[in-house]
Amino acid sequence: MIVYKNNIDGISSTMLNGFFVDWPNPPNLQTHLKLLKNSSKVIIALDENTNQVVGFIKAISDGVLSAYIPFLEVLPAYKNKGIGKELVKRMLQQLDDIYMIDLCCDDDLIPYYENFGMIKSNGMLVRNYEMQSGITIK
Repeated sequence: MIVYKNNIDGISSTMLNGFFVDWPNPPNLQTHLKLLKNSSKVIIALDENTNQVVGFIKAISDGVLSAYIPFLEVLPAYKNKGIGKELVKRMLQQLDDIYMIDLCCDDDLIPYYENFGMIKSNGMLVRNYEMQSGITIK
């Protein structure tokens, strides 16, 4: 059974295996846990049978007018089961008092996010791939 948590209480780095698929330089498990801890909002999908995190979404926000959703991840074996949809729905509900909620995605994901009432926009970004794994956490 999948349960959803609005915090990372009880979540350890060892419960975060398998994310960031196809990243050439993914963050290690400790860095992954820290990026969740440092988020303004986080929702975790946890498989109670295996006690493993199978999906997560996080947001960073000023708590006043703006929020940004940088990550929505679901483990490959758990995709197409509605977990990502539930994570997005819950995050948007948590942010419903925020004026602007921004998210960047690849073109093929635009229809997915449009289903949540999001609109396509232009954006600019910088990617420092040498730092893709994040600041090393030990």
